[in-house]
Amino acid sequence: MSEVFLKHGSAPASAAAESAGLRWLREGSAAVVDVLDLDRAANTLVIEKVSHARPTHEAARQAGRELAKIHACGAAAFGAPPDGWDGPNFIGRIEQECRPTRRWAEFYAHQRVLPFAERARDAGNLSRAGWEAVRAACKALEDEDEDAPLARIHGDLWSGNLLFSPEGPRFIDPAAHGGHPLTDIAMLELFGAPHFDAIVEGYLEDGELGENWQARIPIHQLHPLAVHAFTHGPGYGGALVRAAEQTLEAVG
Repeated sequence: MSEVFLKHGSAPASAAAESAGLRWLREGSAAVVDVLDLDRAANTLVIEKVSHARPTHEAARQAGRELAKIHACGAAAFGAPPDGWDGPNFIGRIEQECRPTRRWAEFYAHQRVLPFAERARDAGNLSRAGWEAVRAACKALEDEDEDAPLARIHGDLWSGNLLFSPEGPRFIDPAAHGGHPLTDIAMLELFGAPHFDAIVEGYLEDGELGENWQARIPIHQLHPLAVHAFTHGPGYGGALVRAAEQTLEAVG
């Protein structure tokens, strides 16, 4: 029997939320770690333990291909939670909304970016001018109303949630929901995933990111930067404002 890892939930129902997300994503790829057991009462889950290996260019390309397969499974709507799950959704330890929404920009602005930017402002980590810049960026996205592709996304795919084992890439700890495929790619870029170009190369073998996707990466970094501005301080507030300014350039 392979080794297992016991994980304790960091908030009420978070273990069950993670279990639902992992199982939903695993329908698209066996590169998502397998859930072996869930104890709702104890708020714990048992997943397979991932042995670590040094990331390689080819393993990163495989990660991109597997991510494209997960995205292709689709979702019921933007903001839709994993099938069969009606509990909370978490980004790290923090709860966030998952209300099914018809248009991506509306979902992204009002359920992902603005709630965390507002909390960052209230915590003193985002200036009033910075808050207005984020609001302007979100309004521009809503006015543009991109006809966005709908994907089944990981939702918290920073480099620490993409592991590399001797068997290949492994995805862990999602905030899974229906979203835009570029969101996962943008978070990998933001937090310095190893061999990022190879991940994109593999992704584009089976998936699409749309025209001018590189210029639109900052749009999809607004959410994680807003979260970090709230949780990690004003240094991320400045980065959030720069992403908002780049968003206005990309949309304008």
